Amino acid sequence: MGKAAGRMQTLIEDLLELSQVTTKGKPFEKVDLGKIALEVIDDLDAKLQTTRGKVTLGKLPRIEADPFQMRQLLQNLIENALKYHKKDIPPQVLLDSNFSIKTGWTINIKDNGIGLNEKFADRIFIPLERLHGMSAYEGTGIGLAICKKIISRHGGSIFVKSQEGQGSTFTFTLPEIQSPIH
Repeated sequence: MGKAAGRMQTLIEDLLELSQVTTKGKPFEKVDLGKIALEVIDDLDAKLQTTRGKVTLGKLPRIEADPFQMRQLLQNLIENALKYHKKDIPPQVLLDSNFSIKTGWTINIKDNGIGLNEKFADRIFIPLERLHGMSAYEGTGIGLAICKKIISRHGGSIFVKSQEGQGSTFTFTLPEIQSPIH
């Protein structure tokens, strides 16, 4: 009963966080994604120690964004990459980026984890959708929905390329400079 109440409290908090992405968003400012990624990696040190995981950072850009939401975005994506690792294989995560005049910045978060069947790729961004039972992996199924909403607020898009057993690459695009309507 206590565990169920705890899970319900976490779910309520996550749903509240999802609902506040646009209403409680902070103003955009110049943000160094590389610096934020280093802070997130530092925050996830205990998980990295436990899993014997490693996060490698390539060059990440400076963009106009909500710094709190960029931290939340990177934390959710890196934490998922560490969570969904293969049994007895330490997770390896690589973050890198490239720039295109058409799409702006493209940021990739690639892992060597369990992967997923791409026919479910759209479902994982829907609130409360989970591909694995709660007994296999903890969580509420809200994290990727929050990521999608954050990226949408910033005028970008997110998708995943994956194959079961072969890891996943989460890719999101963000403009370098926000349009005045955001």
